[in-house]
Amino acid sequence: MRELTFVRTGHLRWLDRPAPTLQASTDALVRPFVASRCDGDTLPLHRPVSWPMQAGLKLGLLAPVIGHIVGPRPFKGPFGIGHECIAQVTATGSDITNLAVGDIVVVPWALSCGVCPQCQRGLTAKCSTMCEVSPGKTLAAFGFGPQCGPWGGMVTDTLRIPNADHMLVKVPAGVDPLRVAAASDNLADAWRTVVPALRERPGARILVLGGGGKSIGLYAAGLAAVHGAEVEYTDTDQDRLTIAADLGARVHAVTKRGSAAGRSGYDIVVEAASNPRGLREGLRALAPGGACVGTGYYVRANTKLPVMDMYATSATLQVGVSHVRPALPELLAFIAQTGFEAERVTTLLADWDDAPAAYQERATKVVLHRLPLNLN
Repeated sequence: MRELTFVRTGHLRWLDRPAPTLQASTDALVRPFVASRCDGDTLPLHRPVSWPMQAGLKLGLLAPVIGHIVGPRPFKGPFGIGHECIAQVTATGSDITNLAVGDIVVVPWALSCGVCPQCQRGLTAKCSTMCEVSPGKTLAAFGFGPQCGPWGGMVTDTLRIPNADHMLVKVPAGVDPLRVAAASDNLADAWRTVVPALRERPGARILVLGGGGKSIGLYAAGLAAVHGAEVEYTDTDQDRLTIAADLGARVHAVTKRGSAAGRSGYDIVVEAASNPRGLREGLRALAPGGACVGTGYYVRANTKLPVMDMYATSATLQVGVSHVRPALPELLAFIAQTGFEAERVTTLLADWDDAPAAYQERATKVVLHRLPLNLN
């Protein structure tokens, strides 16, 4: 079978690899037919970061945990890339009870078992069972290379899904798979930044600092607006500002990504600019008791934070990987019920066969697609 492979910056291509097979009675095989590019994948695609990151780790300039997540040679090709997809079940193990061949499912980016203490707490991206498959690993995930396990990337012909009854979540009938193309990660990540907090603070004032996590910030702005929040969105890019306005946010053009200068009194700040400035200015923009949620990579060994400002306003800072699996049932049900048009964030819809070129485009959100199989 073929798999979209990151070779080096500016160079993706289809490579052949052995097709996975069912290895346990709780496995399923799926065929991705919609794949969405995660915001984080643009890091190695658009600039050479492997050697600088290796040097930064050796010199102590970058946080050592980066080496545990993506290895001592971060983003060194070749590896199968991609970790957001909608797929069709093509085979199931004998103990699978919740899935059938032909089902359309979301495949979460991180592998999890559903029963370990971390999974029971909702921390499925930190599943101890799946990390034990590869001792010493920090994450078990698709699309990040061998440091995260043998799972490969999602832009491929077949994926093996362990613990499939737990892992895979069916797309509700009537929901266009293209609408939920990013549910494996970015769309679910955006959901967790705003929706849980809005349950406690209906009608909250929300500031989204966009432009780093290009799609996450837009999804967050749209989800917050449709939940009744007062939303403001900042970015350096006019096209994304237009999308955010269409999704219901009041928009502000800024010259520096992550700038919140002159803005204050927000109950929630979503830091999707993915830089330390965004964290600092976002925290300072909070109302008393407010929360800033960071969605990006903050790679430096010593990221400075305004702790005294946080003390003065009793602020909360939340950062961390997205724990997608627990959020998916509610997110998908919400989209099925409301018709939330998440596809408005997609700026390039490309044919599956064009993946090597399309996946590298400098677009806010790239989505690849092909027809599902007729398995009925």
